[in-house]
Amino acid sequence: MSKLNVLTLVGGISSTSINKRFYNEIVKHNTGDLAFELFDIAVLPFYTQDRDQDQPALVKSLKEKVRSSNAVLFITPEYNRSYPGVLKNAIDQGSRPYGDNCWNGKPAAIIGASIGPIGTFGAQQHLRNVCSYLNMRTMSQPEVYFNASAGMNDNGLTDETVKMVQKFLQSFEAWIKQHQ
Repeated sequence: MSKLNVLTLVGGISSTSINKRFYNEIVKHNTGDLAFELFDIAVLPFYTQDRDQDQPALVKSLKEKVRSSNAVLFITPEYNRSYPGVLKNAIDQGSRPYGDNCWNGKPAAIIGASIGPIGTFGAQQHLRNVCSYLNMRTMSQPEVYFNASAGMNDNGLTDETVKMVQKFLQSFEAWIKQHQ
């Protein structure tokens, strides 16, 4: 069976981002047919309608990678009960100009890590609303609101967290296959 290409956008862009670290752990513990590719959203310019008719090369690259992938995985931190502006910027870039929405119909999943006990619940809920509007086929279950303080240490993910991540990835793989 061929691999399913999953473009991944991580909303945490700091050098010490636990969501970047979480992404690396997800890739490390992937046992299925998912092949991950990370797109660095920090390099994208800010969205403005002024560039809709002549989008920068980085925006064109993002849109092509989304279109050529089998699915998109969003890994988001939570800032003030929502997802980061840098992630919103990437999503806006991909949806514009009007009528050229690269997200349309794309299977997707959302996960995120936080140091708090409720993980990234608020961020994920806001992001689901936007994905729904853009007509993405966003996996609803299992929901994962990951508390990195309890589930990750200097050696990586705890055994219990590895099982949770693998269940999430198995569900995501089945979701992608169902929505191809």
